[in-house]
Amino acid sequence: MADHGLNLHSFDRARLRSRGRQNRDAGLARQYRKPIVIAILICGDFAAALATISCARLPAQMIGLPWQAPQHIGALLVVLMFFVFGLYGGSGPGPYERFRQRTVGLAAFAVIWTIATLPSHSVPHFVIVQAATAAGLLLAGHYVETAIRALLIHLDLWNAPTVLVGAADRCRELVRFLERKPELGLKPVGWIRADDDSSKVVSLPLPVFGITADLNRVRPCAEVEVAIFATAAELAAVERSSGVFASTCCFILLEDIDNIQGPLVRTHALGTTIGIEIRRNLCSWQSRMFKRMFDILLALPLALVILPVVGLAALLIKLIDPGPAFYIQKRVGRHGRTLEMLKLRTMYTNSERLLEEHLNRDPQARAEWQRFFKLRNDPRILPVVGNFLRRSSVDELPQLWNVISGDMSLVGPRPLPAYHAEQLDTNFQPLRASVLPGITGLWQVSSRSDGDLETLQTEDLCYIHNWSPWLDFYILLQTVPAVLRAKGAR
Repeated sequence: MADHGLNLHSFDRARLRSRGRQNRDAGLARQYRKPIVIAILICGDFAAALATISCARLPAQMIGLPWQAPQHIGALLVVLMFFVFGLYGGSGPGPYERFRQRTVGLAAFAVIWTIATLPSHSVPHFVIVQAATAAGLLLAGHYVETAIRALLIHLDLWNAPTVLVGAADRCRELVRFLERKPELGLKPVGWIRADDDSSKVVSLPLPVFGITADLNRVRPCAEVEVAIFATAAELAAVERSSGVFASTCCFILLEDIDNIQGPLVRTHALGTTIGIEIRRNLCSWQSRMFKRMFDILLALPLALVILPVVGLAALLIKLIDPGPAFYIQKRVGRHGRTLEMLKLRTMYTNSERLLEEHLNRDPQARAEWQRFFKLRNDPRILPVVGNFLRRSSVDELPQLWNVISGDMSLVGPRPLPAYHAEQLDTNFQPLRASVLPGITGLWQVSSRSDGDLETLQTEDLCYIHNWSPWLDFYILLQTVPAVLRAKGAR
């Protein structure tokens, strides 16, 4: 026992030394978090741009186009454009805003690069190749950044140290939200409490730096990169005490106003006041026409490509369970009309009876069904092929016909069964029914089936109020990793 104790003591000292080194390394990483993040993002963008431009050189030379400009010069120009348009700030913005900035930066790069390398002949072919190169740069850069962001979140380097200023109830909601959305790049590390806060019991899992009424005595928050203020009163108080935060600290003011949820909220200077523009993009006929053209141009070629996949899946379904391989599911469509949504069958033909028997036997399953209207262990699913089709979303591919016929869109709120749609807020139901439902949407790429009705309503409301072509394209790109991960698929 004595020897055993000595061994343990020796092991503990080694472990403490190791832990000390790890803490010092972690401290250095956090101290230089911003330059580390910027350097990694630049390296990722440079590598993705260099690989894409190098791959584009081969088809250009195959059709006889000159390619004299060095690839590394083009890759450096891409990085420079991203720097100009604000992608390398070291904290934020969110994924959708970054995608928009990336797109604008690549558009600027494409114009500059095309003018600088324009040959004297075969100009149309050269412009087509350059446009394809820009599209490849967008896809490669977006997915490389997605992987880098996931790695940096895992290493606790992506999120900027953030202090919250305001009342406990508001800040508590914000803490929960930011914990659910680490991709936004904000990590609460402290709280400055409102002096008129009526909360007697503080339940925030954050250290209290002080109160807003006594900000002059608050210890300077040198490591804080972002400060979020619940109201304009707290922001005005902090501005009178410039020593609290570093000069490089970013200030964010929250306004809890319904219908203002989007990443592209526009502000207008109205004298000494600020006006916030509340948009309804999907209500204009121009937006609807553009969205319809976008759907047709993508859905027609996609339908031809996936036709063999759908045919093979239909054959497997019929081999496992005799009956029709396709079925029409009635959902609530635009303006509340019944939508006949086409899907590959992934359940037994007597699925309703199987569901009812299972819910009667298992009270926990009934509670899960009443909350999500889905089951993790669903007895109706066909063995092997059923789960695969659902988790891979292959069963949804026939809905491209609904898109082509004009009953659905590629992106939009997911069409729900009537019993499901009736559970939504009565004020929200008409708004949701005012737009075309989609094959994929913001809810699918963020929460999918893991989100309850409240989450679904929040995500759909955000999409409807803040629609843009950028948002549709971003959601389509995010659908690919969401399907590959099969997160929340049931």
